[in-house]
Amino acid sequence: MQSNMLIWQNLLTNPWLFYPIIIWSLVWKGIALWKAARNEHKWWFIALLIVNTVGLLEIIYIFLFSKKKQLPVQEG
Repeated sequence: MQSNMLIWQNLLTNPWLFYPIIIWSLVWKGIALWKAARNEHKWWFIALLIVNTVGLLEIIYIFLFSKKKQLPVQEG
């Protein structure tokens, strides 16, 4: 328990570690939220918005669960 506190204290007091993690997380969260909204995955959107996993859940959603919508085939 105490080692976890030391890790968090180090991250919060050292901006060279803290800011890149924030940027990394925001980029992945933005991409995942955009894909979830476009694919109309309401529950994924809510989960991605609420849960903060430093980009891990977002990456899993993007590469495993967000499928591209197929456009209807036009004959002619």
